[in-house]
Amino acid sequence: MNEESILRRIIAPLTLSFAWLLLSVNTAFAQSLIRDTEIEEVLRDFSEPLIRAGGLDPKAVDIYIVNDNSLNAFVTRGQNIFLHTGLILESKTPNQLKGVIAHETGHIVGGHLVRSDYGRRSAYGSMLIAAGLGLAAILAGEEGAGGAILAGAPQFGALEILAYTRVNESAADQYAAQYMEATGQSGKGLIQFFEKFRYQEVLSNAKRYPYFRSHPLSSERIDALREVVDESPYTDAYDSDEDVYRFDMTKAKLRGFLEGQQLVFSRYPAEDTSDMARYARAVAFYRSAELKNAISEIDALIAKYPENPYYHELKWQILYESGRGEESIPPMQRALELKPDAPLFKISLAQAHLESTNREDTMEAIRLLKSALVTEPKNPTAWYYLSQGYGNIGEEALAKYAIAEQSFAMSNYQRALSFAKRAQQDMRRDIPQWRRASDIVVISETQLAKKKR
Repeated sequence: MNEESILRRIIAPLTLSFAWLLLSVNTAFAQSLIRDTEIEEVLRDFSEPLIRAGGLDPKAVDIYIVNDNSLNAFVTRGQNIFLHTGLILESKTPNQLKGVIAHETGHIVGGHLVRSDYGRRSAYGSMLIAAGLGLAAILAGEEGAGGAILAGAPQFGALEILAYTRVNESAADQYAAQYMEATGQSGKGLIQFFEKFRYQEVLSNAKRYPYFRSHPLSSERIDALREVVDESPYTDAYDSDEDVYRFDMTKAKLRGFLEGQQLVFSRYPAEDTSDMARYARAVAFYRSAELKNAISEIDALIAKYPENPYYHELKWQILYESGRGEESIPPMQRALELKPDAPLFKISLAQAHLESTNREDTMEAIRLLKSALVTEPKNPTAWYYLSQGYGNIGEEALAKYAIAEQSFAMSNYQRALSFAKRAQQDMRRDIPQWRRASDIVVISETQLAKKKR
């Protein structure tokens, strides 16, 4: 196999405006992690005050969106909070979702993971080990392997994801109440959330939602939480209008992407001209390949809110994924002007520029990708497109180097080693990429040796 054909074996990445980063090969437990700048920003804004109230550094706590319609949320070692899309959509108010996030933060602060039995003999421990391996693969960009591992992780623990004790659950409830009060918010949302699913208490474990299998619910827990919340000076505080609006728009966007088109059109009929309805319909029309209607809906939102970067971003996605790459550049440029620090925006715009054979477009794509990698240095998609850009301008050594970085980010050490060595053969020794390639060679050889042992 020649080098050109090897270069083309790289897995084609997903579009990054609203992307599934993990596609499971196990249909029985199909899951995926979603990347979306807008939704991530909303969840971050909701979470960071609560995380700070818990004495944690928000930058050290990562929040992931799991594409799964089941009602669930959980944390893993390394201060990772996972929120299922089903949980987000089932929450009726921002306060309810914030309450769940505060509860999960309480598990981290309480050290409940550290104190649990992670032994290999424990079903929970086995599940968490498997989930950890899967997560590592996912975050490295190894979609197939990570999908297979994480999707099967529940089997290792008989679906008992983070099976906390009732004592830990009650403690996390109390932490949640403290964090909500410390941030001037009511804790009633968490109570409402629990009350809504109080009936889960009497169901068999197999029939419960995943969240209530791993977070055992009881009337005593709810009563103890209510006692604390009722004493808070903020017990009757309401969500701000801005939070409600952003949350409703988030749910509309998720529904547009995740629900069947007919269901979306039923929820948001044509006569509904609200922002949420237009947003959801724009996505649903795009997914139905009704380009004219999709553009009409998103243009209506852009006309009303010209300074909202996410509407321009969605227009880019509609045009780009409909084969109109050149037309997609202006809306993505506008989105990036409005939100210049968004790495996913930079990668998306670079994708569009790479559709052109013009050298200036390629150089702009390279600039954008290098800028995105400053923020997300382990983003395999950015490295993939950077290799494509370098290849387009005849910089084969740098293209191989970029593939080495992509492979290294994906923990594919054999491929990383191969391409790093090939890149070094054709690069000058006095440039940073040559030295970085040397690091990749050394680390990859060490990892491969460990694997053999």
